[in-house]
Amino acid sequence: MFERYYRELLSFLSRKVSDRATAADLAQESYARVYEAQRTGSVVRDPRALLYRTARNLVTDHHRRTGVRADFDGAASSDEGAVELDDCIGPSTFEPDTILSSGQGLAAMVATIDRLPPRCREAFVLYKFDGLSYAEVAERMGISVRTVEMQLRIAMDACWACLDEVNGGPQ
Repeated sequence: MFERYYRELLSFLSRKVSDRATAADLAQESYARVYEAQRTGSVVRDPRALLYRTARNLVTDHHRRTGVRADFDGAASSDEGAVELDDCIGPSTFEPDTILSSGQGLAAMVATIDRLPPRCREAFVLYKFDGLSYAEVAERMGISVRTVEMQLRIAMDACWACLDEVNGGPQ
């Protein structure tokens, strides 16, 4: 397996991380994990697929670690090196207050969307959540593109008003 896929995997990883040495490390770790899975008795029907899935997961982990290091380095270089440990623990989105308020904001937004008139809500969901274009929404609903624009404007106004309410007034 090593001889068969190594160069291919290394090229793939080099494109993902833009550093040949890091790519080689990730390839080695990918092989080690696949070999470990086989050694522990797991049935591996398609070792190449498992190898690439493992490599993709390692690339994701690498990018996360790199992002955290970059945030830490950026914080360390500001304020003339005076960095508090609490400033580097994680993004503010992981703070309990932020999670609670974002959950409440999400609940308010869902309630706002649920209160929209049925056709307006349908147009909004098709456009925002299903990713359809104005023309596709119009065709699916049997209405004109102009009507879709109007319905979406109503929905977006309601959503912006909800955000303003959740955030304590217009920004």
